[in-house]
This record gives sequence, C-alpha cells and structure tokens, in this order.
Amino acid sequence: MEREPIVFVGTSDLSGHFRGKSFPLADLPDRLQRGVNLAPTNLFLSAFGPLQYTPFGTIGEVLLIPDATTRVRVPFDGSTSEHFFLGDIRTLENETREFCPRHILRRALERLHREAGMTLVSSFEQEMVYSGVESHPSQPYELDAYRRQGIFGEALLAAMRQVGVIPDSFLAEYGARQYEVTSAPALGLRAADDAVITRELAQAVAHRLGHRVSFAPLPQVGGTTTGTHIHWSFLDSHNQPTLYDDTRQWQLSEIGSRFAAGILQHLAALCALTAASVPSYYRLRPGGWAPSQNNIGLYDRGAAIRICSITARERAARARQFNLEFRVADATANPYLALAMMVSAGLDGVTACRDITLLAPQPLPASLGAALDALERSEVAAKALGEPVLAAYLQFKRAEIASLEGLDENEICRRYAEVY
Repeated sequence: MEREPIVFVGTSDLSGHFRGKSFPLADLPDRLQRGVNLAPTNLFLSAFGPLQYTPFGTIGEVLLIPDATTRVRVPFDGSTSEHFFLGDIRTLENETREFCPRHILRRALERLHREAGMTLVSSFEQEMVYSGVESHPSQPYELDAYRRQGIFGEALLAAMRQVGVIPDSFLAEYGARQYEVTSAPALGLRAADDAVITRELAQAVAHRLGHRVSFAPLPQVGGTTTGTHIHWSFLDSHNQPTLYDDTRQWQLSEIGSRFAAGILQHLAALCALTAASVPSYYRLRPGGWAPSQNNIGLYDRGAAIRICSITARERAARARQFNLEFRVADATANPYLALAMMVSAGLDGVTACRDITLLAPQPLPASLGAALDALERSEVAAKALGEPVLAAYLQFKRAEIASLEGLDENEICRRYAEVY
C-alpha cells in the first residue's frame, strides 16, 4: 500500500486546543510561504467541538502560516510519524492578524522589552493523568509509581529532545496515574511553543502505546487536581538576570517585586485566561494543594506565586537559578494568552511602582463567570489582548458556561476530562 506523507499546521485556539489543517509534505516549501486557508471562525470552536459563539459567522478568510522554527517531526516504529508546525494567523495580504494568539504574546513581550528592558525566560510544569497505568492506589513520588508507567516517560522525553524541547524532569505526581513533565526554561515566545508541543507529544506517545493522557484540571470531584505551573525570570539588555538581589526580602529584586505585585493586583482578571474552564475553579477551592488567594510565599506551594528555592552557591549562579512560579493555571488555558496577560499585569506593576507589601491577600474568583467579570473590567486586559479580542473572548467563554447549565459537577468534570 502506497502512502504519501502529510504535515499538519495548527494554532492553540481560544479553548486551548491545537487545531489547524494538514497538507502533503511535498507542498511544504510553498506552504511555508502561503500557509493554509482558514475561516476566522475556526479559532472559536468550543472546548467540546461544536460552535457555541463566533463573531465572524461564515464570513471571512485568513491564512495559517507555518513557523519553520517550530517544526516537530518524530518517527514512531510501526506507525505514522508525528509531523506538525505551529503557525501564525495572518490576513490574505500576509499582514498581522489581531486574533492570532502568538502575535498577542509577541506584542506583550515587545512591550516588556521596550518599557522595562527585560526579556522573559519561562518554562511550564505540566501535570497529566496517563491511562496506560493499571488501576492502583495513589503512590505519590514513589519509584514504583514511576515504574508502572512503563516506557511512556522515556518515549516522551526522547520525543521532546528530538524536536528541541529540552526536558527538565518527569515524575510520578500526587494522584493515581498522575505524572508531571517539565521543559527547560526558554526565551520569550518559545516557552509557550514548548508548552503546546509538549502537550501534543504527550498525546502522540500515549496514542502510539494504545492510551491517552488528560490534562483536565479535575478528572472527578474529590479527585486529585491537575495544574500547569509557569516558572519565570528575566534577562536585561546585557543578558544578565534581574530577579535576584540578596540584600532584599526573599532575595527578590525591586523590579521583580513590582512585577509580582502587578500579577497579584490583577490576578482576578488574569484567572479568566490562566484558569480558563468551569472545573478550573473546583481546583482552586480552599483546602487543596492549589492556590485560593492572590498571595506570594517563600517556598510555599499553596501560594499563587511561589518564590522558588535555589541551590547554587556562587552568586552569579544563584542569580541565574532564581525564579518565581505562578501556580494559578491549568492546561485549559491558551499558553500564549496566559503569558501575554501575565506579562502585561506584571509590567503594570513595574510602571506603577506597586508595593507588594501593601497588597492584602484576597480570595480568588469562585467561578469562571466571576473571573470573566473581573476580566471585563480590566484595563490591563484590554491593553494586553486588544478590545476586539477581549470582547470576543468574554462572549466565547460565557457561551461555554451556558452550554454546561444544568449539569452537576461530576458530569462537568467528566466532559472536560474527555477533551483535554
């Protein structure tokens, strides 16, 4: 039987799913220039598939153009190769499209560099539940729990490294069948690209092994929650780290403190983009190992922002290792929009000289609806996303909430676990 190789190009859409189109590999040189045609409405496919809201209807045409630097090509014995690109949404005239998630993050990163002279360095810790493990009581962090997942972890890390996503760690997490993979820090846009690629490779490896992974924030009520933690730091114009200052409280520099204060100041609005689903807020309830307030803590995994420990001894190495961790996020978020809003909120803290010691901890929004209300009132969000994208995102997510009306929490968790 003859076969012709096929390539996929996709984008992380408003629901955080990776969607796009495929084409024959023979056409790749041409497609790198002109991409594939899409309806603008494609960006508004719901988390569950059917259209629930779109501002475009049947009208319009855009291009999804592969970014050659994001090529993912991984062969699998006895199966098709995994071959895809991440792409940018552009107009038919090949101009920037305001609804492109990668463009929104690029714009935020350019503002960060222009107004604060800093370059973002970040990485994503991504928790998941792997179905290829026999039913067994939870074995948090045990070697036997790692052993039971077989070759999944090794195959995943090999696939990541093969495409330039440098693995940092893989471990058995707190819950039954729950694992975590972390990629090494990357500059700017590449960190969000790595997050998308890692998720897709995790699904690809699991599929070749006859299983799947779920990144849903809560598989079932009363179960173990699944989050995505974002670590970040900055480099200045001389490629030097900017967060570390061993003369200050928590060893956190003044600009780092102000940036963190900005995130905490705008966290209610930020939640609508980082904890982007209905069950995200079941995860953030008090009493679990997840944040429930807009607070910062030294080595505190229950805080919204954790000041991470450092083990290096020499000062320059300590400064390079020092980073903060944002813990109010999960994989229902679009990583580009989440990072763009984080950067914009933090930059507001820098330019407004916000004092983190003056911020009294407040409860996080109790629901996605409450977070969307905060997002709607946020001038920072309007600046980060642009007014048209903000308005469309609000409508899109409110339609998602409405589609679940009448379902109990277990059924809602089940539905998300099926598609994330």
